[in-house]
Amino acid sequence: MQINLACLYPGLLNIYGDRGNILAFSQRCLWRDIEVKIHEIGIGDKINPEYYDFYFIGGGQDQQQIAVSQELQKQKQLYTEAAENEAVFLGICGGYQLFGHYYRPHKGDELRGISILDAYTVAGHDRYIGNVTIKTHMPVGNPDTLVGFENHSGLTYLEPGTEPIGQVIVGNGNNGKDKQEGARKRNVFGTYLHGSFLPKNPHFTDYLIKLCLKRRYGQAELAEIDSGMEWIAHKKAVKRKY
Repeated sequence: MQINLACLYPGLLNIYGDRGNILAFSQRCLWRDIEVKIHEIGIGDKINPEYYDFYFIGGGQDQQQIAVSQELQKQKQLYTEAAENEAVFLGICGGYQLFGHYYRPHKGDELRGISILDAYTVAGHDRYIGNVTIKTHMPVGNPDTLVGFENHSGLTYLEPGTEPIGQVIVGNGNNGKDKQEGARKRNVFGTYLHGSFLPKNPHFTDYLIKLCLKRRYGQAELAEIDSGMEWIAHKKAVKRKY
């Protein structure tokens, strides 16, 4: 089996080691003899919505987000087509914001997103930095916790049609008010959790792998692998206070 993965604009959006998510996803596939073909998508590169099973985009500074926002708009229809055809998307922080309708900074022009999540983001006055633990309702198995590290001042609000990945136990989440973290619509996921996110959440990583395989091959079961080190990291993160 094979998964085709599009890593979007890694030269611009790869803050706090977000590329580690690609490494974790790929390694957990390879341990199961699932081939992952990674394609780095840069400025000017056109995507093929039928080819890619998984799209990943990381976080970055405002200046990099401006360039990526402009580039995403050129292929908005292609990304929408991919999302509607059950391709899997994972956006971290700034990439998460651009999956929504827009990001509105304190100064300057509004950055348009590609609206594959019904959500919007506005600049806040406080910066949320620290460990995060959430309780997820996603069918990821046991445990039902996800962990990561947030560092953002953007305030994201979800609209009908998009649901949170989980409820905040420790940390601030999307906006520090509604106790929601992340977003999901179809197979499109966004989160503020750096860390990197996937290495410390092997059950969620496997959930994304299953969604990719289901899209390409129909239903697919994953072989059991040793995740001892990953669970040690996860459990230690859960015990950390903000």
